Amino acid sequence: MKNFVVKTIANAGALAVAVWLLDKITLTGDSTGKKAGTLIIVALIFGLVNFLVKPIVKLLSLPLLILTLGLFTLVVNALMLMLTSWLAGKLDLSFHVEGFWTAVLGGLIVSIVSWALHVVLPDED
Repeated sequence: MKNFVVKTIANAGALAVAVWLLDKITLTGDSTGKKAGTLIIVALIFGLVNFLVKPIVKLLSLPLLILTLGLFTLVVNALMLMLTSWLAGKLDLSFHVEGFWTAVLGGLIVSIVSWALHVVLPDED
């Protein structure tokens, strides 16, 4: 359970950095508390998308991953971020990613920040 909470906090932090750095990834809300709550919910959705959908997409795109020496992972990460944005819209959450190239850059930012936070935050295995 603790590992799940740590990963969710890391995802929320990584998404917050992407929102802060990129103008076309937006998170709106009336107050800071509402924005933080929305960010936690979006991080949960992002974690579920990465847990359920990403392995299937990576398996189906395995030839492209091999052909591009793994660089196609950037596209897969962008698609997961866009799917998260779409699901957030369906759930009436104020998180939106505008455009594929923004999602590519956002996915790269989220991956780097999430990795760095996982290194720093405690983890029980």
